[in-house]
Amino acid sequence: MLARRIGLIAFGVMFALRMGHAQEVSFRITPLRPVEELRVEALRMSPPIEAGNLRAADLVELVKLDPTIKLDVRYATSDNFLGTPVYTQARAFLERPAAEALVQVSREVAASGYGLIVHDGYRPWYVTKIFWDATPNDKKIFVANPAEGSKHNRGCAVDLSLYDMKTGKEVQMPSGYDEMTTRAYANYSGGTDGERARRALLRRTMERQHFTVNPTEWWHFDYKDWRLYPIVNLKFEDLGR
Repeated sequence: MLARRIGLIAFGVMFALRMGHAQEVSFRITPLRPVEELRVEALRMSPPIEAGNLRAADLVELVKLDPTIKLDVRYATSDNFLGTPVYTQARAFLERPAAEALVQVSREVAASGYGLIVHDGYRPWYVTKIFWDATPNDKKIFVANPAEGSKHNRGCAVDLSLYDMKTGKEVQMPSGYDEMTTRAYANYSGGTDGERARRALLRRTMERQHFTVNPTEWWHFDYKDWRLYPIVNLKFEDLGR
C-alpha cells in the first residue's frame, strides 16, 4: 500500500510539473508490452502496400533549411510517453514542400518574437507500429494505426511549438507536448489567456502555409499534400547527413 501511495505521489509531482508547463517531464503511459520486444517485432514487419502513383520521397532535414528552428526530439531520449528511446538519432525531416512551408512559418512567427521548436517530423513506420502496440486501447485516439500508416510516416506531419527568441525557452501552452488528455485538444478552452493566444498564433500561422491541426493534439499539423507521398520506413541514419 505504501509503495502504491509513493507511486501515486511521484506521478502527481510529474503531472503537476506537466500541468505547470515546466515541461521537464513528459506525460507517461505504461506500455502494454516491453518496448524493446515490440521494436524487434516491428523491425521484422513491412508497411502496408499502397496503390496509386505516389511521388518519390524527398525528405529534407529541417535545421539545414533554417538554423533558427530548434529541436527537442524526445523520442530519441527517455523523456517521452513510453519512457524509453525509440529513435536512434535526434533529427527532424519533412518532405521538401512541407519543409519549405515550415520555413515560411518560422519567418512569420519571428516577427512576433518567437521561433519554432520541433518535437517530431518524419517518423519511420516501424516506430508507429511500436506506438500502436504499446498504447492501451483507451488512449489509442492519440496514436496512428500502422495498418493505415501515419502522416508522420509520409514526412508530411510535424509536432511543434514556439520558443521565446529573447530567452530561448519553450513557451507555455494549454497542455504539454504528447499529453494524452483533453487539455491537448486544439479547441480546449482551459489554460490561461496567454497560453491560448500563443496556441492560436501557432495555428493561424501554420494554416496560412497549408497545414491543418490535429483536433486532439494542438502541436500536431499535417501538410496539405500528404496523400501524394508514400509511407516510408527508413531509419534516420539511413537518410544521410
